[in-house]
Amino acid sequence: MFQGRRRPWAAVSLFATATCLLAACSNAPPPPVVSEPPPDAPSTTTSAPPEQPMPVEVVVGVDELEGGFNPHALADMSPTSSALADLMLPSVFRPAEDGSLQLDTTLMESAEVVPGTDDFTVRYDIQRQASWSDGAPIAAEDFVYLWEQLRSQPGVAEPAGYRLIEDVASRRGGKTVEVTFERPYPGWRTLFDNLLPAHLLRDAPRGWSTVLDDGYPASGGPFAIRQVDLDRGEIVLERNDRFWGEPARSDRLVLRAVDNARQVEALRSGDSHMALFGADAATMRSLEELGDTVDLINMPRPVTMELLLRPDSRGMSDPGVRGAVTAALDRNRLVEAGTGGRPAGQLPAHAQVLSPSEEAYRPTEPPGAIPPAPDPQRVERLLTEAGYERSAGAWLRDGRPLNLVIAAPFEHESYIAIAETAAEQLRAQGIQATVVTPTGDQLFGDMLAADPRSTGTGGAGSVDMAVAPRPAGGDPASMLASAYGCPGVSPGGETPFPYNAAGFCDRLLQPTIEAGLSGEVPFDKVSDEVESVLWRDAVAVPLYQQAQVLAVRKEVEGVRPGNGFAGPFSTAAQWLGTHADDDGY
Repeated sequence: MFQGRRRPWAAVSLFATATCLLAACSNAPPPPVVSEPPPDAPSTTTSAPPEQPMPVEVVVGVDELEGGFNPHALADMSPTSSALADLMLPSVFRPAEDGSLQLDTTLMESAEVVPGTDDFTVRYDIQRQASWSDGAPIAAEDFVYLWEQLRSQPGVAEPAGYRLIEDVASRRGGKTVEVTFERPYPGWRTLFDNLLPAHLLRDAPRGWSTVLDDGYPASGGPFAIRQVDLDRGEIVLERNDRFWGEPARSDRLVLRAVDNARQVEALRSGDSHMALFGADAATMRSLEELGDTVDLINMPRPVTMELLLRPDSRGMSDPGVRGAVTAALDRNRLVEAGTGGRPAGQLPAHAQVLSPSEEAYRPTEPPGAIPPAPDPQRVERLLTEAGYERSAGAWLRDGRPLNLVIAAPFEHESYIAIAETAAEQLRAQGIQATVVTPTGDQLFGDMLAADPRSTGTGGAGSVDMAVAPRPAGGDPASMLASAYGCPGVSPGGETPFPYNAAGFCDRLLQPTIEAGLSGEVPFDKVSDEVESVLWRDAVAVPLYQQAQVLAVRKEVEGVRPGNGFAGPFSTAAQWLGTHADDDGY
């Protein structure tokens, strides 16, 4: 990130004065006298240098620009981090038009399973010219760094596949990477997306959870960050001149956060070329009134919102209590609270692993697992069976009231709205509920990833319920293992890996989950067995899949929705905007 600089006038004046003094003190002859040209001499003119054309830019309106840009962290899972990752971070595979994964040949020469080896091994050959924007090569150390972080750091999106890796070895000066797994892993193509610059991050003074709070220190894509101003709600990116692939067609991109009404007005006036935001019903009507000025596309995001009912928490260890909680909830109102009538409300979720827009999605929710509306009789029956009795409007056991703690990250208003609505619904049934709003890093990186049976203040055991995102679009067996598998222990040691956010671990189910990871058992069969237990034990309440609206004006060229869940920013190198009003410096 850098700022344009102008030379101070004082420095220019001082340089001119010094030049005159040096000339006066020298022995050089005086300059020749210039005489006036004769009247009949041809006139000569000096042409002014041509003006520098204004840069070509694309201005994109967005809902908000949240801090935290780590695309691998649950705490940073946002449209902002997804957009910046698409623009700047290299990936081994990317979605094809049909949604399947294909090798990104801009970054890679090849990636394939090595035949005839004792252990399951994948060899990656990186393009020799592939480099970060600071000139450092994209190399094996970036693969090693991502593996080390995602297998061991708490609160990451999909750690299961990385925990199967035994070793990552560098060959050919770092341009060949050999990855050895402890057993066959059919989902290996989903690994090593959004690589990070290890040479800049490994020894950074801040830890994994905060090192990318202000952006990326280097880019491996067609654009690089020029300026991040979250107070003004603006991020400016410019063409990465060190990018070895096809250069971006536009000179810069500007991401600008304003409210919905001003988004529509900016599209109408042409101040924005396009917008990607969660438009509510009123905003959708305003967008439709723009007529042929804009094209509108609904864009599902690779995130499903859910309410976790953590089995190993202090208040929710009894499955009867968890069942009573689900009977006290009005799920439609929770969805409304989180979506505000936006497009995501049209994608209700009724499965524990896959998201509604995924091709293989099918509802797995058994009839009656979650009542369509609050069921006071069911609440009373289940809590009574769990040893509680109603007294003065509250449920008591051994003289203590049932008081549940619901956590939501304070950076996300929609998460908090869901938590507060759930708390109101529980209180209406006599179940006391308290909402806490730690930072996303604290919640996903500390509180929910710690041993659920910990007794420390503020630890995992003190969080009974949590509003959380569940990643979508990856390898289904890996997503299931990441969300609900037991943590395991790091090889060669006794240090346990972090727990999943749900605080769920069933040792009887774990062999089935691991068989799905290695491909020994088809995902459909694994899903049937595991999800039936999750529904029976009321471990999580799926709510809806996140979604946005993409609005594009006619004068910008090359904008496409993106393949699979890649999103429109994956096509940004092909965008061609218009000349800016100023050079931005």
